[in-house]
Amino acid sequence: MGPLKGLRVLEFAGIGPGPFCAMVLADLGAEVIRLERKGAPPPPPEDFVLRGRRTIALDLKSPAAIEATLRLVDSADALIEGFRPGVMERLGLGPEPCLARNPRLAYGRMTGWGQEGPLAQSAGHDIDYIALTGALHAIGRAGERPVPPLNLVGDYGGGGMLLALGLLAAMLEAKGSGRGQVVDAAMVDGAALLMAPIYAAKARGRWSQERGSNMLDGAAPWYDTYECADGRSIAVGPIEPQFFALMCEKLGLDPGRFPDRMSPAAWPALKGELIAIFRGRTRDDWAALFEGTDACIAPVLDMDEAPRHPHNQARGTFLARDGVVQPAPAPRFSRTPAEPGPPARAAPDEILADCGFTADDIAALRSAQAI
Repeated sequence: MGPLKGLRVLEFAGIGPGPFCAMVLADLGAEVIRLERKGAPPPPPEDFVLRGRRTIALDLKSPAAIEATLRLVDSADALIEGFRPGVMERLGLGPEPCLARNPRLAYGRMTGWGQEGPLAQSAGHDIDYIALTGALHAIGRAGERPVPPLNLVGDYGGGGMLLALGLLAAMLEAKGSGRGQVVDAAMVDGAALLMAPIYAAKARGRWSQERGSNMLDGAAPWYDTYECADGRSIAVGPIEPQFFALMCEKLGLDPGRFPDRMSPAAWPALKGELIAIFRGRTRDDWAALFEGTDACIAPVLDMDEAPRHPHNQARGTFLARDGVVQPAPAPRFSRTPAEPGPPARAAPDEILADCGFTADDIAALRSAQAI
């Protein structure tokens, strides 16, 4: 099932955005074969980011394993690798030999800094990539240090998700041209791309470089979180005037008291009122008051609570498999629904046979200790 059924993707084992990209593609129906390093421990079943994969362990220092990998490339539509620039070339598995074997291949490269540039060979993590794009500087409270937004912006939104989009675009183009290409997905580029609306606001004079002074960074009283009587938090986001008026009505405030609510000069006083009001009742009391309204107010749920919320349950936003709660595939498709695959499993002989290796070929690889 899934709209990508019939596509085959080779994933060179890595961490972070590469496996996330492969999970997204597998959820959408692609056959993903994960190439593990020989001797690597088997993936734990709880690591659902690896769901939907068959795995094979290869000794990439062995010429026989390199040749076997190139044979796997022959039948692949896409490839995902997340090594530093030059590593795949040194293994003999760079774009040139792979595209020579399979001219339609979408060759996906996932790095932090990209394939070239002064930092291309440097180590880094999500926090470093978003630091160089302006994203990290923009996140945090006024007068305080920037706050890392988990590793969602660089690794996953600007990394794995963007690589998935790039691979799909390359595979779609190859259907018409018959020619594959390299997809150079750098987390620094992707994080910058995610910042496009904020840079656009800055260009229009609607975004200040001063952290915690803008409409969407927690400065505006109607776009922030508030502590409730039980110490838990409520998320408040009625940006539009009609939604703001509804919030005021529910809180017993007269919206006419705030004619200049869009002016930063008016924000501290209103925020002070809201702080005092929201501290007066528990989070769940407020959630019940605003549930289903257009006031754009929601309880801040933790990761135990979120899967139990009625809306998430009705949508099937989360699922449980073998006792492990995990996000369900997204987006939704009306005719070819996406389905989460089972935990990753080792299936070397099965994979090789499906890719055209004979029993003698497989025996030879085992004899050479290549797999």
